[in-house]
Amino acid sequence: MTTTSPPPVTEAMLLRDFSLEMTGKDTSKLDEARGAIPPGTRINVTYLGNENLQMRLDAARAVNGFGFVPVPHISARRLTSRDELKVFLAALREHDAQAQVFAVGGDPAQPHGPYADSLQIIRSGLLQEHGVRGVGISGYPEGHPQISRETLWSALAEKANALAAEGLSGDIITQFGFDANAVLTWIEEVRGRDIELPIRVGVPGPAGVKRLMTYATRFGVGTSASIARKYGLSLTNLMGTTGPDRFLTALAAGYDAARHGEVKLHFYTFGGLDTTSRWIDAFRKGLK
Repeated sequence: MTTTSPPPVTEAMLLRDFSLEMTGKDTSKLDEARGAIPPGTRINVTYLGNENLQMRLDAARAVNGFGFVPVPHISARRLTSRDELKVFLAALREHDAQAQVFAVGGDPAQPHGPYADSLQIIRSGLLQEHGVRGVGISGYPEGHPQISRETLWSALAEKANALAAEGLSGDIITQFGFDANAVLTWIEEVRGRDIELPIRVGVPGPAGVKRLMTYATRFGVGTSASIARKYGLSLTNLMGTTGPDRFLTALAAGYDAARHGEVKLHFYTFGGLDTTSRWIDAFRKGLK
């Protein structure tokens, strides 16, 4: 009996149903970029400390209005009270932007209120009460500069189990990185720990090298000479700009559905929402 190997995964296959990220300040830029974004694309709306409720709601409403799927972030440690979370969720529901959210611990070292991490948000009972059906959670293929590896794995498993217990669907969005092999190795370990949630691999959109290096330093992302060279980063020309072309090619070449499960892409728009969206559109067309 002969067996047929599955066809190789291509960049175009990974780019199906990709997601994007925007801030509350990017609402006008979304209008400029929307022609390059496929209808129904998930667009995450961040929860930054320098943006208020109205900015976040305006962004989520714009995402909805242009025919995309809003995925508002909830930053646990930025919330000052349970009532603040209820107000936010109620406002999202009023604008039909509550079905999918992304729960993250957030940047503050100390909680501003009762929630120390995203697990407490998932277990609060408030999400389902306000019509939330799915929750995204964070993954860190290269670790976290302030959190131990053991703690990260324990938290990921706890959140995956909590989502199932609460009757919520979910997925994992990873921190961005430049090393496709490190990402694939991490995904394989996720599956080895019996965590079967779909994974969206974080990819930096095209941006200046200096900006990418700044974010990499902030989030503990590896930028050794060999990794930078494979990705296409020039550590001697910080004024240059680079995109994730090589990263996507390497990711597609190493991806095996049997070992890695369901994998999609999530683009961090460090170089701008419009720039990233148009780059993806051009890259996809170039693959046809």
